Amino acid sequence: MNRITENLVSLKQAAAETPAGAGPRPADGFVSQFTMKDGAEVTLRPIRPDDEPLMATFHQTLSDRTVYMRYFCSLSLRSRVAHERLVRVCHPDRDREVALVADRTDKATGQHQILGVARLIKLDAPNECETAVLVSDRHQKQGLGTELVRRMLQIARDQKVCRVSADLLRDNIAMLAIVKKLGFRFRLRPDSPSISAFLEL
Repeated sequence: MNRITENLVSLKQAAAETPAGAGPRPADGFVSQFTMKDGAEVTLRPIRPDDEPLMATFHQTLSDRTVYMRYFCSLSLRSRVAHERLVRVCHPDRDREVALVADRTDKATGQHQILGVARLIKLDAPNECETAVLVSDRHQKQGLGTELVRRMLQIARDQKVCRVSADLLRDNIAMLAIVKKLGFRFRLRPDSPSISAFLEL
């Protein structure tokens, strides 16, 4: 079992001022520490504009299969690290989206590295959000994906969201196992390679 050291700081006033059903708001008050199964310590924090170089490096660590499982299609590294795209990725719409990164600091060099990213996005349906998680191949199966989803669910609860959903490919066994463990239910889509997972909060 992985060891989790939590230091979750919630801006209660900001959450109280968020209207019910308003969807994600800035997650600046949500920062936590997490220790993965292999002992690596990471900080889960909101993504920042200056994370663009770290995000470019992060995408270099992703296999073609991991990219396909996340985006449902093949995307070249060149397209994923294009400046125009990363600017949007690192500047989420604060009225509609929350994005957290798993940031590890090399104790020897002081350099930062992003190991995973999670997003919570407001849908058109009232009081409903969609979540998605992406973890670097070399750090999968270390409990990080599960912890990122947990953080998204905590933020959704704090923001009075009623339902969180996720679209997953049927072949994405790892993510299907994670959301099932966290209580999501599934809805099969006839003649579709994807499955809808949802959790009532």
